[in-house]
Amino acid sequence: MSRVALAFDLGGTELRAALVGDGGTLLAFASVPTRARDGPDAVIEQITMLAEKTCSERPDARPLGIGIGAPGPLDPVAGILTAPPTLSGWREVPLARLLQDRLNLPVRLENDANAAALGEWRFGAGRGVASLVFVTVSTGIGGGVISDGRIVHGRRGLAGEIGHMTITSESEQCLCGAVGCFEAVASGTALGRRATALTKPGDGSVLRALSHDGDVTGQHVVEAARGGDGAALALIDREARWLGIGFTNLLHLYSPDMIVMGGGISHGYDLLRKPIEATIQERAMPAYRDVPVVPAQLGKHAGLIGAASLIFLN
Repeated sequence: MSRVALAFDLGGTELRAALVGDGGTLLAFASVPTRARDGPDAVIEQITMLAEKTCSERPDARPLGIGIGAPGPLDPVAGILTAPPTLSGWREVPLARLLQDRLNLPVRLENDANAAALGEWRFGAGRGVASLVFVTVSTGIGGGVISDGRIVHGRRGLAGEIGHMTITSESEQCLCGAVGCFEAVASGTALGRRATALTKPGDGSVLRALSHDGDVTGQHVVEAARGGDGAALALIDREARWLGIGFTNLLHLYSPDMIVMGGGISHGYDLLRKPIEATIQERAMPAYRDVPVVPAQLGKHAGLIGAASLIFLN
């Protein structure tokens, strides 16, 4: 059997585990809702349980180690979760050491967005390039940067918070407290907020029909635009313009071989592509204009595959 790693994607909503082969294939998979409000001990018990479950599905597999993608801020070198806002009671938790003691395997910890970037670089859309920026556009905007085959960590592992680049002086207040963040104007949440403000319950619009007269989401906008709805298409164009501005900044900052777009809103990539490219052509310096923006390929498994890669590349 090829080399195998045990991988975890620790989210505030869902905890996912997999045995992953060194070709990027999932050999076994399991998930549970994360006990995010119950503190570190409860979640560590869940991780232990999922480790046993996934390994029991492939008793012939012998994992070389454990890779974990987790929400930041965290210190990947020390293996410590500093204070992730989606996990209650987690402050300076030495997760790598605790799991190593519990499961008797070497453990590598990484920011979840960086893990997804690594997965796409090794086995997805970025295979074969030296450098890429991975951008996930969903509830918020996150990302990871691979430069010359390495994750860019920066001081204390905090590099790559691209959702909090300031790209305008006007916007709704971001969850971080600032105004004008990339996330505040270009996330799926921001797209849904604009659509909700544009419409009213019972107004007969396609957007409100899809949302059953509740708040409209970014996914509703993509669905309506795909059906040719004019209001949704205008919203998609505005969304793409904001994404193009943010992507132009990333091109100038990191000079990657490509930008890989993932997250829920990337399901509308075909609708967003042309205005994103047009914005880059308008705003980027000439040397950067030929860098492609491509959709992610690994979907929801990018983080798991990237976490496993932490072991394979070690």
